[in-house]
Amino acid sequence: MPIEFAEVPRPDDVPRRTSRPRYGRLDAFGDWLAARQGRSEPHAPQRPRVVVFAADHGVASRGVSARSPEFTRQAVRELRTGGTPLGLLAKRAGAGIRVVDVAVDDDEHSESRVRRGSGSVDREDALTPEETEAAVDLGKRIADAEVDEGADLLVPAELGTGASTPAATLVAALTGTEPVAVVGRGSGIDDNTWMRKAAAVRDALRRAKPVVTEPLELVGTAGGADLAALAGFLAQAAVRRTPVLLDGLSVCAAALLAEELAPGARSWWTAAHRSTEPAHVLALEHLDLEPLLDLGVAEGSGTGAVMVLPLVAMAATVHHTL
Repeated sequence: MPIEFAEVPRPDDVPRRTSRPRYGRLDAFGDWLAARQGRSEPHAPQRPRVVVFAADHGVASRGVSARSPEFTRQAVRELRTGGTPLGLLAKRAGAGIRVVDVAVDDDEHSESRVRRGSGSVDREDALTPEETEAAVDLGKRIADAEVDEGADLLVPAELGTGASTPAATLVAALTGTEPVAVVGRGSGIDDNTWMRKAAAVRDALRRAKPVVTEPLELVGTAGGADLAALAGFLAQAAVRRTPVLLDGLSVCAAALLAEELAPGARSWWTAAHRSTEPAHVLALEHLDLEPLLDLGVAEGSGTGAVMVLPLVAMAATVHHTL
């Protein structure tokens, strides 16, 4: 059965402030949050949740990342025990974490796994049509589960070696941008690795162009299971009237897809920060989202958004003083 999303409700974006703004972006964010909470005044989120979609990417074997393919499964284990920078920052910010193994290349059994790793997008499809729909549906169901369990602010994230290559490809395809303009340094790659990455994005983009108007075919061709699941998650969060704090490149690439799947979904999202990845900047511009901060964070993986979580509570607090 094809994946379908209910109509996205529109938040009430009537400005809440009656006095002159004094706190810049915090004032505007307070208005944004109040509208999505359906309140006259914003309340600090009581149950923010970080949801990490973990997956391996076949294109990592092309030497496009500074990390080894084994990094993903090691990081998943550490994150589940409270380790990694994201785990530590989330704990400090009072946010819970859910880790979803959607396509980790690991011998350990996982009920949520769609497949072990995605295909190398420069030479083959990332997913079959059935796997694409399964991944999108998984993201949709995870969003429902989080909202049903009381989440009032969602922070989606990705985890996986090589993820920025398919993400950059999707951004290039959906914004009509040339490969060299979307390829960044990702995990801290050197010049030779950057050239391999640019070539992989070029080849993947060539394969993606014939299906650029079909979001499910596009993510199946040139994306990956994590990006498909993120798209489903973001679209359904909007359907469920739940505000979302977007993180880095992969999440924003998935957001471009989610807006295609559920038009109007972007009205329920805001950007936490602007990363150093050029494709991330392009995605934010295409979504017409102004980030709260520019922290100079090179990667996504949820860390930038979690750093911003204390500002969310502050925005609600200062809004009551205006």
